[in-house]
Amino acid sequence: MRAPGFWWRSPPSVLAWLLQPFGALYGAITLQRMRRPGAQARIPVICVGNFVAGGAGKTPTTLALASRLAALGEMPFALTRGYGGRLPGPLRVDPAQHGPGDVGDEPLLLAARLPTIVARERPAGALLAREAGASLVLMDDGLQNPSLHKDLRLAVVDGAVGVGNGLCLPAGPLRAPLAGQLGQIDAIVLIGEGAAGEHVAAAAAAAGKSLLRARLVPPADIKAELAGLPVLAVSGIGRPEKFAATLRAAGARLIGEHAFGDHHAYTSDEVAALIAEAKGHACCIAVTEKDMVKLAPLWPAAERSLLLCVPVTLVFEDEAALDRLLRECLEKTRSPAPGAAHAQ
Repeated sequence: MRAPGFWWRSPPSVLAWLLQPFGALYGAITLQRMRRPGAQARIPVICVGNFVAGGAGKTPTTLALASRLAALGEMPFALTRGYGGRLPGPLRVDPAQHGPGDVGDEPLLLAARLPTIVARERPAGALLAREAGASLVLMDDGLQNPSLHKDLRLAVVDGAVGVGNGLCLPAGPLRAPLAGQLGQIDAIVLIGEGAAGEHVAAAAAAAGKSLLRARLVPPADIKAELAGLPVLAVSGIGRPEKFAATLRAAGARLIGEHAFGDHHAYTSDEVAALIAEAKGHACCIAVTEKDMVKLAPLWPAAERSLLLCVPVTLVFEDEAALDRLLRECLEKTRSPAPGAAHAQ
């Protein structure tokens, strides 16, 4: 499924304003839900969410945080709902045993880098993570889900589109009014540049929230390989234009683009059609890591040279500021409450 184009138009379109009463009701209900207290995990929980429906860069952010936390001596586990998978969990993802149809595409991507738990019931997933040796939980998505208490709440914002037309579903992409959601987070992670993102950054600053700027970059060797390379861009992510922009920034020559819906389940017929198109244009097929976990099992071994996976890493402009935020969260969470010793 792809987000409607009118969500991202500012000022809002006529259709958006017609839907606005429904959006106002939806947003009010969601915000009320966000404010409910959640269950305690007994280990720190860091939530990586976003204000809007669709992709903003949560999974790369989760992976980047996992790397920083490991450098600080932590043992982070990822916790995710497992969108698109049939297994409700709680379970630990095993890439050798589970496929996208079992747990979803993003959990497989996460599990390649750090221990990952899939659980539709977040408290049960956090308990499994703690019992398995996690020192903390990195919750990928779930900012609007109140079931589990969050010790640090990060909202990821795509600088190019921000919060779109500023209206709530279905009139716009927001899950709840921006002002209300700002009251339920601790910091913004702003990925990339753009006036729309700066608007959100200004609102966050006015609300006294921390701002962490970051950018997505492919590895140096992949970037060098893409320079001047004719490619067919194929992606099934929330914002496929972001992937196309990454390819262009690396110097690739885009022959064409195929933007499938987010979490798209590819078929053998689609793979055959893509291969035929690439051969017809004498180009290769560039895909995201998220798409690679679903395409690789379907791809003929004889045509593997046509397929180029383009991973991206989130790089923070100020890693020291990020480390301070993480340390403050961990110290606050693990400090005994005043009077705790007497209470025992």
